[in-house]
Order: sequence, then structure tokens, then C-alpha cells
Amino acid sequence: MVIVISFVEMYFSYMHDRKLYTKRDTWTNLYLMTVAVIINLGMKTATFFLLNYCYQFRLFEIHNVWIYWTVLILGQDFLYWLLHTTGHYVRLFWAMHVTHHSSAHFNLTTGFRSTVFEPLYRVFFYLPLAFMGFNAIDILFAYLITQIYGNLVHTQTIGKLHPVIEYIFVTPSHHRVHHASNVRYLDKNMGMVLILWDRWFGTFQAELPEDEVKYGLTTQPEKTDAVNIVFHEFIAMSNDIKKAPTIADKIKYVFYPPGWSYDGSTKIAKLMQQDLKEAEGRK
Repeated sequence: MVIVISFVEMYFSYMHDRKLYTKRDTWTNLYLMTVAVIINLGMKTATFFLLNYCYQFRLFEIHNVWIYWTVLILGQDFLYWLLHTTGHYVRLFWAMHVTHHSSAHFNLTTGFRSTVFEPLYRVFFYLPLAFMGFNAIDILFAYLITQIYGNLVHTQTIGKLHPVIEYIFVTPSHHRVHHASNVRYLDKNMGMVLILWDRWFGTFQAELPEDEVKYGLTTQPEKTDAVNIVFHEFIAMSNDIKKAPTIADKIKYVFYPPGWSYDGSTKIAKLMQQDLKEAEGRK
């Protein structure tokens, strides 16, 4: 379904000369999706058995089918928000997640530009669901459903929706903000299905007409081949670790947010956003 809709968007872009797609970028997205699918397939058995093992130690069970699936989807969506937020606030995980943000374009195939190594650790964020009494098959199915929704919001062809929808659900407008490199928009709108988590936990930012979205990273990698897109942040992190003067600083380069530096030469997103607010306040 997502692939068919992607072709429709490509046709729309071509007919209206929107230039939402480029051949190189789209092929890179598809290549990275293929690599992620291969790793996913390799990890699916281990993921299933780990979830199934933890299910033996479930703390309770929900017997009403409607309540069961409602709680499972809500729980899965919240834990995805936690996983995603970790990917933005811990540099080690950002080094893996950054692949998804590396495109300077934003279209439905951008959703295919997967975080290649996420399947290696994603299951550990979903283990609480097994302990809550949800079986492995249902957890994996809930993830599939929410993932499909998450792919569909990677589009510029849909503007803002009804205010009620915009308040509750992740929409294309919210996700355009998430993929922006504008200082105001960094590390915002982490949700997959519900934007409520971001509203409640302080990571929400509306798309503003006066601050047009610029897609990609604050510093784009010089080489845009698929291999460098996957590994460039690991290389940058390794270089930072080497130049750090103390063991403590080396560890901070791994676990502190992206942009942290021991000498203040670079800043994390929150500090950059504070500077922006102060600058705007002086105008």
C-alpha cells in the first residue's frame, strides 16, 4: 500500500513540477530499506523468542479483547516515543538513527530510509509489553500497524488537517517538523501515531509558516553514498572521542546528546534553541 501511494506521490510531483523526488535520493532510500529489511529478517526470530520468553513472567493478563488491543497499541506507541527520543538524545543511538534524517528531501520514500541498526536493540524497549501480558505475535503485529502509519506521514503533499486531528495524532505537518534542520525544530515531534506524548513531555513543536522547514541535518555529510550515510556519525563520534582530554569526556561523547563538546565548540539542540529564543526576544 505504501509503495503504491509513493508512486502516486511521484506522479503528482512530476505533473506539478514539485521536485519532491530525485533519482539518487530515492534509490538510496530503497537501498537502505533493503539493508534494514535483511537485518530485520535476521533479528525477527531472536526478537520473537526474547519477547516470548519474557511473556512467561507476565505480571497480569487482559482478557477483554478491545481493552487488550487498545492498551497494547497505546503502550507500544509510547515505548516507540521513548525509543525515538533516546535516538535523538543519546549520541550512540543518534549515530544509528541519523541515517533516517540524512536526506535533504522529504517524501514517502524517506520513510524507507530506515535506521539500519535499530532492529538490533529495538526489542529491549518493547520488553515491558511482554511483562504486561501481551504475547510476542501481537506485539510484532502492533508494531507493523503503527509503522505503516508512521511511513504515511512522510509527505509534503498534505497540509495541516483538522485541529482535533492535529492535536491528537502525528500528522504530515508534525513529521515535517521532525525532519527539519531548523534550530527551532530540532528534536521535536518524536511520536509515531499519537502526538500527545510530545505535547505531554515537552517535545512538541508546531510547523510555523514564518519558519519554513529545511530538511536534512544541521551539517550534511560530505559524501552521500549509502555506506557513508550509515557510518558517518560513528566516524565523527570516534574522532571526537580521540580528541577528548579525559576518560569522562570520552564517555560523554558517547552518551550525551549530539552536539555536546567538552570545550563548548559545538552545542546541543536545547542550548541552540535557548539562544534562538533570546535572539528573537531582543528583536
